[in-house]
Order: sequence, then C-alpha cells, then structure tokens
Amino acid sequence: MNTISFGGKSRSALPALDFNTLGLMFISGFFATIAFDLWGQIVSPALGFANLSPHGLARSLLASLGLPSNDFAGYFMHFYVVGLIGYPVGWLFIFAPIWQRVVGDTHWLLPAAVYGFGLWVFAIGGITAIAGLPLFLNFTGITWVALVGHVLYGIVMVAVMQLIKGRQRI
Repeated sequence: MNTISFGGKSRSALPALDFNTLGLMFISGFFATIAFDLWGQIVSPALGFANLSPHGLARSLLASLGLPSNDFAGYFMHFYVVGLIGYPVGWLFIFAPIWQRVVGDTHWLLPAAVYGFGLWVFAIGGITAIAGLPLFLNFTGITWVALVGHVLYGIVMVAVMQLIKGRQRI
C-alpha cells in the first residue's frame, strides 16, 4: 500500500527544497491544475453545471490588495503561483507532515481528498472573503463545482507525485 511519507526519511523530516522537489511540485501542480480547469471550464458546463473562473477570484483578490488585477495577473496567480507552487507547497510542507503525525501512514487517496476539501475551504471560504466577495459565494452552483474541482486537484496532484516517485513513499 502506498503511504504518505517522504522518500524513506524519518517521519519528522520534511522533503528538501531542491530541484527534485521543485520538479515534483511543478509537474504535479501542472497536471492537477489542468484537471481542475478541465473540470471547471469544460466538463462541468457541458453537464449543465456552473463554469468556474478561478482567474476571476485571483483578480478580485489582487484588486482588493491594490495590486494589478488584469487578466494576465489573474491567470498568472491562478496557474503559476497557486497551482504550481502554493498548493503543492501546502501539501508537501504543511498538510502531509501534519497528517502523518496525527493520523499516521495511510493510503495517499484519503489525505489527498481531504487536502482538496481544505483547499476549497481556503479558496472559496477564505480568499473570497478577503477579496470582498460573499463567503462561499453564497453557496451558489459555482461553490459546488469548485468543491469537486479542488478535491480533484488534490487527488490528481498526489497521484502524479506517486507516479513520479515510482510507488515510493511521498
């Protein structure tokens, strides 16, 4: 069974922030962001559900902070800063170590889904409030599409990490 740990290192050790870890973050974040956007911008609307516009949330956040908030800035924030760096860092250096200490070694799927749920709470519950938008976007259709998208992101990100590590413990 695949478990969450860090390449055979002791439980208390965090992964080194080296080129291998950066590559792991960028590649897994890339595929997870693509899955998130495919779900939210193609599959969900095709099924009659809401269309996600994550760059719009990023633009709102940037504007609320007095920063440039054009389309480029929104896409850059969503794809690069959050998708390739922020969420993978949160998994590798915050969530996975805490999960290991509290729950112990488990199959990667459950903590990945829980992490995705946490990302949804963070983005749709927290970032929206900071950006001056309604908390959880008033629980409209986009809220639930975003929930599925964030859980999908977490699962795809950790699955790709598992594939890259060749079934080694992550």
